[in-house]
Amino acid sequence: MKILLLRLLKIGISSIKDVLPILLVVMFFQLAVLQNPLADLSDLFSGLLLVLIGLALFVFGLEIGLFPIGETMAASMAQKGSISWLVIFAFLLGFGTIFAEPALIAVAAEAAKVAANGNMIENTEAAQIDYAFGLRFFVALAGGLAIVLGVLRILNGWSFRAIIIIGYILVVIMTIFAPEEIIGIAYDAGGVTTSTITVPLVAALGVGLARSIKGRNPMLDGFGIIALAALTPMVSVMLYGMLI
Repeated sequence: MKILLLRLLKIGISSIKDVLPILLVVMFFQLAVLQNPLADLSDLFSGLLLVLIGLALFVFGLEIGLFPIGETMAASMAQKGSISWLVIFAFLLGFGTIFAEPALIAVAAEAAKVAANGNMIENTEAAQIDYAFGLRFFVALAGGLAIVLGVLRILNGWSFRAIIIIGYILVVIMTIFAPEEIIGIAYDAGGVTTSTITVPLVAALGVGLARSIKGRNPMLDGFGIIALAALTPMVSVMLYGMLI
Protein backbone atom coordinates (compact mmCIF):
# COMPACT_ATOMS: atom_id res chain seq x y z
CA MET A 1 0.00 0.00 0.00
CA LYS A 2 2.82 2.37 0.92
CA ILE A 3 4.57 1.65 -2.39
CA LEU A 4 1.37 2.41 -4.32
CA LEU A 5 0.92 5.69 -2.47
CA LEU A 6 4.51 6.69 -3.24
CA ARG A 7 3.97 5.88 -6.92
CA LEU A 8 0.76 7.93 -6.92
CA LEU A 9 2.59 10.85 -5.29
CA LYS A 10 5.36 10.63 -7.87
CA ILE A 11 2.82 10.62 -10.71
CA GLY A 12 1.01 13.58 -9.11
CA ILE A 13 4.23 15.62 -9.05
CA SER A 14 4.86 14.67 -12.68
CA SER A 15 1.31 15.78 -13.58
CA ILE A 16 1.93 19.18 -11.99
CA LYS A 17 5.05 19.57 -14.13
CA ASP A 18 3.05 18.62 -17.24
CA VAL A 19 0.17 21.03 -16.58
CA LEU A 20 2.25 23.98 -15.32
CA PRO A 21 3.51 25.12 -18.78
CA ILE A 22 -0.05 25.17 -20.13
CA LEU A 23 -1.22 27.20 -17.14
CA LEU A 24 1.63 29.68 -17.57
CA VAL A 25 0.86 30.15 -21.28
CA VAL A 26 -2.86 30.77 -20.57
CA MET A 27 -2.12 33.23 -17.76
CA PHE A 28 0.49 35.08 -19.85
CA PHE A 29 -1.90 35.67 -22.74
CA GLN A 30 -4.77 36.48 -20.40
CA LEU A 31 -2.84 39.04 -18.33
CA ALA A 32 -0.11 40.36 -20.66
CA VAL A 33 -1.61 40.13 -24.15
CA LEU A 34 -5.37 40.39 -23.63
CA GLN A 35 -4.87 42.37 -20.41
CA ASN A 36 -7.99 40.94 -18.85
CA PRO A 37 -8.00 40.09 -15.14
CA LEU A 38 -8.87 36.56 -14.14
CA ALA A 39 -12.59 36.49 -13.39
CA ASP A 40 -12.74 34.00 -10.51
CA LEU A 41 -9.51 32.73 -9.01
CA SER A 42 -11.31 30.24 -6.75
CA ASP A 43 -12.96 28.53 -9.76
CA LEU A 44 -9.67 28.57 -11.66
CA PHE A 45 -7.64 26.92 -8.92
CA SER A 46 -10.35 24.46 -7.91
CA GLY A 47 -10.72 23.41 -11.55
CA LEU A 48 -6.97 23.11 -11.91
CA LEU A 49 -6.80 20.97 -8.77
CA LEU A 50 -9.48 18.63 -10.13
CA VAL A 51 -7.59 18.33 -13.43
CA LEU A 52 -4.38 17.45 -11.61
CA ILE A 53 -6.09 14.86 -9.41
CA GLY A 54 -7.92 13.32 -12.38
CA LEU A 55 -4.79 13.21 -14.53
CA ALA A 56 -2.72 11.64 -11.77
CA LEU A 57 -5.35 8.98 -11.03
CA PHE A 58 -5.78 8.25 -14.74
CA VAL A 59 -2.05 7.72 -15.34
CA PHE A 60 -1.81 5.69 -12.13
CA GLY A 61 -4.66 3.47 -13.28
CA LEU A 62 -2.97 2.91 -16.63
CA GLU A 63 0.27 1.83 -14.99
CA ILE A 64 -1.20 -0.61 -12.49
CA GLY A 65 -4.18 -1.86 -14.51
CA LEU A 66 -4.68 -1.39 -18.23
CA PHE A 67 -1.10 -1.77 -19.48
CA PRO A 68 -0.42 -5.00 -17.52
CA ILE A 69 -3.80 -6.46 -18.51
CA GLY A 70 -3.22 -5.73 -22.21
CA GLU A 71 0.25 -7.26 -22.21
CA THR A 72 -0.80 -10.31 -20.18
CA MET A 73 -3.78 -11.09 -22.41
CA ALA A 74 -1.70 -10.68 -25.58
CA ALA A 75 0.98 -13.02 -24.20
CA SER A 76 -1.62 -15.60 -23.14
CA MET A 77 -3.27 -15.54 -26.57
CA ALA A 78 0.09 -15.97 -28.28
CA GLN A 79 1.04 -18.89 -26.04
CA LYS A 80 -2.21 -20.70 -26.83
CA GLY A 81 -1.15 -20.61 -30.49
CA SER A 82 -4.66 -19.97 -31.82
CA ILE A 83 -4.48 -17.28 -34.47
CA SER A 84 -8.23 -17.28 -35.02
CA TRP A 85 -8.96 -16.52 -31.35
CA LEU A 86 -6.22 -13.90 -31.32
CA VAL A 87 -7.76 -12.20 -34.37
CA ILE A 88 -11.24 -12.29 -32.82
CA PHE A 89 -9.89 -10.88 -29.56
CA ALA A 90 -8.01 -8.10 -31.40
CA PHE A 91 -11.10 -7.11 -33.41
CA LEU A 92 -13.44 -7.08 -30.42
CA LEU A 93 -10.91 -5.16 -28.32
CA GLY A 94 -10.48 -2.53 -31.05
CA PHE A 95 -14.18 -2.28 -31.85
CA GLY A 96 -15.27 -2.10 -28.22
CA THR A 97 -12.72 0.43 -27.01
CA ILE A 98 -13.12 2.75 -29.99
CA PHE A 99 -16.93 2.61 -29.89
CA ALA A 100 -16.77 3.62 -26.21
CA GLU A 101 -14.28 6.49 -26.73
CA PRO A 102 -15.72 9.64 -25.08
CA ALA A 103 -14.03 11.84 -27.70
CA LEU A 104 -15.63 9.89 -30.55
CA ILE A 105 -19.04 10.07 -28.88
CA ALA A 106 -18.72 13.85 -28.56
CA VAL A 107 -17.53 14.35 -32.16
CA ALA A 108 -20.25 12.07 -33.55
CA ALA A 109 -22.97 13.93 -31.63
CA GLU A 110 -21.66 17.31 -32.82
CA ALA A 111 -21.41 16.05 -36.40
CA ALA A 112 -25.02 14.89 -36.23
CA LYS A 113 -26.16 18.36 -35.10
CA VAL A 114 -24.24 20.04 -37.92
CA ALA A 115 -25.57 17.55 -40.47
CA ALA A 116 -29.12 18.26 -39.31
CA ASN A 117 -28.64 22.04 -39.45
CA GLY A 118 -27.11 21.69 -42.92
CA ASN A 119 -30.11 19.66 -44.14
CA MET A 120 -27.95 16.59 -44.80
CA ILE A 121 -30.30 14.60 -42.57
CA GLU A 122 -33.70 15.29 -41.05
CA ASN A 123 -33.60 17.82 -38.25
CA THR A 124 -35.06 15.46 -35.66
CA GLU A 125 -33.60 13.91 -32.53
CA ALA A 126 -34.10 10.39 -33.88
CA ALA A 127 -32.28 11.19 -37.12
CA GLN A 128 -29.37 12.74 -35.22
CA ILE A 129 -29.09 9.72 -32.92
CA ASP A 130 -29.09 7.35 -35.91
CA TYR A 131 -26.48 9.44 -37.73
CA ALA A 132 -24.20 9.62 -34.69
CA PHE A 133 -24.59 5.89 -34.01
CA GLY A 134 -23.83 5.02 -37.64
CA LEU A 135 -20.77 7.24 -37.60
CA ARG A 136 -19.47 5.66 -34.39
CA PHE A 137 -20.21 2.16 -35.72
CA PHE A 138 -18.29 2.73 -38.96
CA VAL A 139 -15.35 4.23 -37.10
CA ALA A 140 -15.27 1.39 -34.55
CA LEU A 141 -15.61 -1.23 -37.29
CA ALA A 142 -12.66 0.26 -39.18
CA GLY A 143 -10.69 0.54 -35.94
CA GLY A 144 -11.31 -3.10 -35.09
CA LEU A 145 -10.12 -4.17 -38.54
CA ALA A 146 -7.06 -1.95 -38.10
CA ILE A 147 -6.15 -3.71 -34.85
CA VAL A 148 -6.50 -7.06 -36.64
CA LEU A 149 -4.23 -5.80 -39.42
CA GLY A 150 -1.70 -4.66 -36.82
CA VAL A 151 -1.74 -8.05 -35.11
CA LEU A 152 -1.30 -9.87 -38.43
CA ARG A 153 1.59 -7.55 -39.24
CA ILE A 154 3.34 -8.54 -36.02
CA LEU A 155 2.66 -12.24 -36.58
CA ASN A 156 3.85 -12.26 -40.20
CA GLY A 157 6.55 -9.60 -40.05
CA TRP A 158 4.93 -7.38 -42.69
CA SER A 159 6.49 -4.03 -43.52
CA PHE A 160 4.91 -1.23 -41.50
CA ARG A 161 6.13 1.36 -44.01
CA ALA A 162 4.36 -0.35 -46.90
CA ILE A 163 1.07 -0.59 -44.99
CA ILE A 164 1.16 3.07 -43.95
CA ILE A 165 2.07 4.31 -47.44
CA ILE A 166 -0.67 2.26 -49.10
CA GLY A 167 -3.15 3.34 -46.42
CA TYR A 168 -2.54 7.05 -46.86
CA ILE A 169 -2.63 6.73 -50.66
CA LEU A 170 -6.11 5.24 -50.18
CA VAL A 171 -7.03 8.13 -47.85
CA VAL A 172 -5.97 10.68 -50.49
CA ILE A 173 -7.96 8.89 -53.19
CA MET A 174 -11.04 8.74 -50.96
CA THR A 175 -10.64 12.45 -50.17
CA ILE A 176 -11.01 13.26 -53.87
CA PHE A 177 -14.33 11.43 -54.24
CA ALA A 178 -15.90 11.87 -50.78
CA PRO A 179 -18.51 14.60 -50.16
CA GLU A 180 -16.83 17.81 -49.04
CA GLU A 181 -19.02 18.00 -45.92
CA ILE A 182 -17.70 14.70 -44.55
CA ILE A 183 -13.95 15.13 -45.20
CA GLY A 184 -13.20 17.25 -42.12
CA ILE A 185 -15.21 14.90 -39.89
CA ALA A 186 -13.35 11.91 -41.36
CA TYR A 187 -9.93 13.35 -40.59
CA ASP A 188 -11.01 14.34 -37.08
CA ALA A 189 -12.40 10.84 -36.54
CA GLY A 190 -8.94 9.48 -37.23
CA GLY A 191 -7.67 11.46 -34.27
CA VAL A 192 -10.41 10.87 -31.71
CA THR A 193 -10.33 7.09 -32.12
CA THR A 194 -6.92 6.94 -30.46
CA SER A 195 -7.72 8.47 -27.11
CA THR A 196 -7.96 7.64 -23.42
CA ILE A 197 -9.52 4.16 -23.62
CA THR A 198 -8.06 2.77 -26.83
CA VAL A 199 -4.40 3.79 -26.66
CA PRO A 200 -3.36 2.04 -23.40
CA LEU A 201 -4.95 -1.30 -24.27
CA VAL A 202 -3.92 -1.34 -27.93
CA ALA A 203 -0.36 -0.26 -27.22
CA ALA A 204 -0.05 -2.91 -24.52
CA LEU A 205 -1.52 -5.51 -26.90
CA GLY A 206 1.09 -4.76 -29.56
CA VAL A 207 4.06 -4.71 -27.18
CA GLY A 208 2.91 -7.81 -25.30
CA LEU A 209 2.36 -9.74 -28.53
CA ALA A 210 5.77 -8.77 -29.93
CA ARG A 211 7.45 -9.86 -26.71
CA SER A 212 5.72 -13.25 -26.83
CA ILE A 213 6.70 -14.17 -30.38
CA LYS A 214 10.18 -15.44 -31.07
CA GLY A 215 12.07 -13.28 -33.53
CA ARG A 216 10.00 -10.16 -32.95
CA ASN A 217 11.40 -6.97 -31.46
CA PRO A 218 8.95 -5.05 -29.21
CA MET A 219 10.54 -1.76 -30.24
CA LEU A 220 10.33 -2.46 -33.97
CA ASP A 221 7.21 -4.63 -34.14
CA GLY A 222 5.22 -3.79 -31.01
CA PHE A 223 4.34 -0.23 -31.96
CA GLY A 224 2.35 1.06 -34.92
CA ILE A 225 -1.07 -0.46 -34.27
CA ILE A 226 -2.33 2.87 -32.92
CA ALA A 227 -1.31 4.55 -36.18
CA LEU A 228 -3.36 2.00 -38.11
CA ALA A 229 -6.31 2.62 -35.78
CA ALA A 230 -6.07 6.32 -36.62
CA LEU A 231 -5.72 5.69 -40.36
CA THR A 232 -8.60 3.36 -41.20
CA PRO A 233 -11.44 5.47 -39.68
CA MET A 234 -10.67 8.23 -42.19
CA VAL A 235 -11.50 5.83 -45.01
CA SER A 236 -14.57 4.40 -43.28
CA VAL A 237 -16.08 7.81 -42.43
CA MET A 238 -15.61 9.08 -45.99
CA LEU A 239 -17.23 5.86 -47.23
CA TYR A 240 -20.05 6.43 -44.72
CA GLY A 241 -20.53 9.94 -46.09
CA MET A 242 -20.68 8.64 -49.65
CA LEU A 243 -23.23 5.96 -48.73
CA ILE A 244 -25.68 8.25 -46.91
